[in-house]
Amino acid sequence: MPISVLRLGHRLGRDARISTHCGLVARALGAREIIYTGERDQILLESVNETANRWGGPFSAKYEENWKHVVKKYRKRNFSIVHLTMYGMPVQKVIRRIRKKKNILVIIGGEKVPPQVYQEADFNIAVTGQPHSEVAALAIFLHEYFRGKELGKKFRGAKLKIKPQSRGKKVEGVD
Repeated sequence: MPISVLRLGHRLGRDARISTHCGLVARALGAREIIYTGERDQILLESVNETANRWGGPFSAKYEENWKHVVKKYRKRNFSIVHLTMYGMPVQKVIRRIRKKKNILVIIGGEKVPPQVYQEADFNIAVTGQPHSEVAALAIFLHEYFRGKELGKKFRGAKLKIKPQSRGKKVEGVD
């Protein structure tokens, strides 16, 4: 089931690290793409796409100027719109219904989420009723959606992989 992520309101110079982490989490935990809106950041796009190229998997990062156009386009393609917000319904109460949907566009916020996002969403979902980051919300949502199976995901086309060990760091090339 394809999951795409829409990151709202990226700001140059201010959001580079958090927006990068949104892309890394999306890829590592099973989404197929992330779409950034806000200010265009070619370095961000190249960084996330290069990570996908080295570490594998069918994943891409791209930019769209207007979030409304993205939602409209994905809705026409029969995607369900899931907005992650601390003001929504608890994920544990609605995740079964969301798992039944064929295609999902997950919206994660940025600086300030426009009120229209709440209206456009099929589901406004909270991973907790407390302030938290969009990175955490995305990670928890994807983990719940995939029932933890994403943790053992294999990435086709990987050039690098981590060799697990109790101490130290080891990265190996993939033959």
